Amino acid sequence: MREGPAMTHDTLLQARGLGISFGGVDAVGAVDFDLRPRELRCLIGPNGAGKTTFFRLLSGQYAPSRGTIRFDGQPLQGLRPFEIARRGIGVKTQVPSLFEGLSLRANIELAASRRLRGAELAAEVEAVLHRIGLYELRETPCAELAHGQRQWVELGQILASRPKLALLDEPAAGMTHDESLRTVALIRQITRESAVIVVEHDMEFIRLLGAEVTVFERGRIIAQGSFAQVARDPQVRAAYLGRKEQADA
Repeated sequence: MREGPAMTHDTLLQARGLGISFGGVDAVGAVDFDLRPRELRCLIGPNGAGKTTFFRLLSGQYAPSRGTIRFDGQPLQGLRPFEIARRGIGVKTQVPSLFEGLSLRANIELAASRRLRGAELAAEVEAVLHRIGLYELRETPCAELAHGQRQWVELGQILASRPKLALLDEPAAGMTHDESLRTVALIRQITRESAVIVVEHDMEFIRLLGAEVTVFERGRIIAQGSFAQVARDPQVRAAYLGRKEQADA
């Protein structure tokens, strides 16, 4: 396996030659990827480009066929998802995964209780409820919340648990423009404590986040830079943005 250069104190996550194949087909080729502490990074690409598969390799949902992943100086390959979570990686899936019968407050409390107890726990839960703007609904069962509110509860769980890295899969899916703006603000709050990787199809949402963008195509990274930089890249436009423009024409 290709190890690549050693991690430095400025690197939180490092993948070297990371890939996975299904039935002899490379879903992700041999990707090199680095992420700094508290960095916000967006992964984009057309359907089937490999970005979601790469996301699942990082979270332990898929075991890599080749390559290495190191997080906070330690290898991740071979660990199960719950073991990766214990290392300090939080995951928000596209469909919110909440304790439906429990109140909003209880869901936040469960997340915060991984690191706090007693008065500190109670204070943190109150603070997070205010930060996600749902304090008035704190005793409402999560099953009764609207779609956008449920997404914010999961982001609140990330805020409460303070992982070193948060992996967010399409956090703005199904949201209105105003809801997306609020989601951008919440993600920026998360980056005060955590690095964040966002997989997203909504290009306007990516633009609003103002983060570094990594572009996948056919299981490999073809470009990286600001949203403006990758949007101007001819290879990116041909692979992703151009397809969208053609579909909208």
